[in-house]
Amino acid sequence: MARTSQFIHPQREPAPLLKAATVLLLRDGPTGLEVLMTRRSTTASFAPGAYVFPGGGIDETDAQSHALAKRRSTQTDTALTQAIAAIRESFEEVGILLATHADGRPADANDISQMDRHTSLFDQCKSMKLHLRADQVFVWAHWQTDRDMPKRFDVPFLAARVPSNQTPIADEKEQFAPEWIKPADALKRHHDGDFFMIFPTIRTLERMKAYATVDDVIHACASEHPLFTSCPRASINTKGLPFRHMESDLAFGELALVCPDGQILHDLTWQHEKPVALLKNLQRLTAPNPSMMTGPGTNTYIIGTVASGYIVIDPGPHDPQHVQRLIDVTQGNISYIICTHSHADHSPGAILLKELFKSNAPPLLGLPSAPTANVNSFFVPDRALANDETVSVTDGHTTHTLRVIYTPGHAANHVCLIMEEDGILISGDHVLNGSTTVVNPPDGHMGDYMRSLDQLIEACKKYHVQFILPAHGHVMGNWGDGAFNAIEHIQKLKEHRLKREAKIKRVMDSMPGASIEEWLKHAYDDVHPNVMGYAMRSLMAHVEHLEGR
Repeated sequence: MARTSQFIHPQREPAPLLKAATVLLLRDGPTGLEVLMTRRSTTASFAPGAYVFPGGGIDETDAQSHALAKRRSTQTDTALTQAIAAIRESFEEVGILLATHADGRPADANDISQMDRHTSLFDQCKSMKLHLRADQVFVWAHWQTDRDMPKRFDVPFLAARVPSNQTPIADEKEQFAPEWIKPADALKRHHDGDFFMIFPTIRTLERMKAYATVDDVIHACASEHPLFTSCPRASINTKGLPFRHMESDLAFGELALVCPDGQILHDLTWQHEKPVALLKNLQRLTAPNPSMMTGPGTNTYIIGTVASGYIVIDPGPHDPQHVQRLIDVTQGNISYIICTHSHADHSPGAILLKELFKSNAPPLLGLPSAPTANVNSFFVPDRALANDETVSVTDGHTTHTLRVIYTPGHAANHVCLIMEEDGILISGDHVLNGSTTVVNPPDGHMGDYMRSLDQLIEACKKYHVQFILPAHGHVMGNWGDGAFNAIEHIQKLKEHRLKREAKIKRVMDSMPGASIEEWLKHAYDDVHPNVMGYAMRSLMAHVEHLEGR
């Protein structure tokens, strides 16, 4: 993992996590799935005035009341405690009780009218011989409150069907105005400004709106594992206010790397005039060549210090202003120039950069263009990098070592680099943020590309890589085994490619006499027409790979 000595911002200890449970009480409404929501008190210490799902802290009595509850055989003790807490909270806050009598009859409004919501639910259940239906409460998601917040919770979001014979009644102390609402309607009202919700509620409803019925939701929960897990992070938006991101969002990895303890100090806005610091000795300067294929532009990475000399990776297109900025940032003290591959948005700037040195020019490293390369991708380094060799700079105190990994596929001469001391993969165009790279035969080869992905997964395991620096887009990754860490990103990319290839094979098998244009139309029917030209190149690479197999 990245060395703490390389962190830009001073370390701090986030507030401790408090155990809690939240439950999405569901019913099948006249026009689709509905969820019960209430408005929190405006004086509440957490999310005042927000529309939320019932829930609250897990008490010791929740864990001590397992004997009162029915459970699934696959339900762990922890999950059982969480379900019991959710049942208790829904009873106390909105008067909904998931319980049955000894003869199996569901608890109804008459039972609830005889109970006191302000005294122990468990004692009352014992006296009335009611059993809590924890077996009907399912794990939907798992949230941890953002690291920047002064009060934080570790909370599963559970899902349960509300009995048809019960009506929610708010406690009028913590919760007000209970309302059955479709997830899509809640999101629209929030957008319109009259239904305030906090980030986890919004993102949970965004996932929930895809389901038509309660049965669909319960079926989705069959694995007993959360459908997603998140501890969001915040950046600074254009108004100077926090804007939150989940692990699946394109910018999450950059916030995790730059602000590991949740500091809201990083601006994600793309700009080309000055470099962005990612670690103390790691900067990104993005070339001003945005396009459909390059995203916000080609990322040039700058590693080291003036004292150690800098390594400049992928100086970008032939752009004198961008190259001059590289000279300014490094004060001209560049030890190595490295190109991950020879494409026109990556390597021409390297030649231009080297030409600015009248003497003692840094060596230009990489792999020479293969004979299969496009004419505008011609590139010859001063020295060809060897697979698994290392290139390093040091100031005597801090060393930065790059290990070379041959990764043909996107281009025949593509290499990736691992920053060994900090567990970071510099992926060039082999792994991109938010899109899949084009594999364009004959210089691109799908079989090589897939094998290179496997190599990167093994290298990430070996060198404990947690973050990826792509040539286009924000940093990707997460700390430790967190969702969407570096390995998970590469695995998801591989899965996407395999699914696409399987789809192409199905199309080819069903249309053996069709033209490749017909195959394209059916195999890539889910992509925008504007990118069909690029899709054709990848289709040809997949067809070549399938025929080769």
